Amino acid sequence: MDFDDHEGLVRGLAGAATLFNTYWIRFSRGEVTHERAVENSRALIGAAEDAGVRRIVHISITGASSGSHLPYFRGKGEVEEAVADSRMSHAIVRPALVFGGEDVLANNIAWALRRFPVFPMFGPGDYPVQPVFVEDLAEIAVAAGRESRDMAVDAVGPETLTFEGLVRLIADMTGSPARIVHVRPGLAFALTTLVGWLVRDVVLTRDEIEGLMAGLLVSDAPPTGATGFSGWLAENGGTLGRRYASELDRHYR
Repeated sequence: MDFDDHEGLVRGLAGAATLFNTYWIRFSRGEVTHERAVENSRALIGAAEDAGVRRIVHISITGASSGSHLPYFRGKGEVEEAVADSRMSHAIVRPALVFGGEDVLANNIAWALRRFPVFPMFGPGDYPVQPVFVEDLAEIAVAAGRESRDMAVDAVGPETLTFEGLVRLIADMTGSPARIVHVRPGLAFALTTLVGWLVRDVVLTRDEIEGLMAGLLVSDAPPTGATGFSGWLAENGGTLGRRYASELDRHYR
């Protein structure tokens, strides 16, 4: 999409009744910053309004807040506000950690556990995550698209795990002999940066580590996804992490 071409965006959206917006970036790269992503999102929302789109279903994240000091979560919060202020009826869907056949995080954790003798754990590892299956997220979004009322819903699975518990589950299911070692977050980030240099990718960002350790990937609301991470992993652990999933290859190269 050319976010600077308002008329082009309007033409592209003409005839659509509902816009499902999944646009976002994990990290800033070059001129593509979180601030620019917010501007692009506002441009898309404005074009949808002018095209006569009646409803927008926006995929955000748990912990989104325009007051956050973390650019990822702050930007998500700012876009939520733009969605709520639009002329369209809206649904805001907030997933936590998303897993599935093509996800990056769980796959690359498995990839690292298969290849390295040591896995660095950021701090105590006791911070919670509530993974949601990508297909459950899609169903939640489609159901929200059928509504007419303004709404916000967290998309979270039935299991809440500690991050260390999640990593150990993956290690068990992949048969990894790697030793999980608790280290300072700064050292863990340095090690993941080194791995990123080897695979020519951004493995993890400081903001992602901080958001994870702050417990932003969970919800106080009842689970909305039906698929548990452990059950899915039992069926897919044999193939998970066989290949590295590159964020830069997927979105930038």
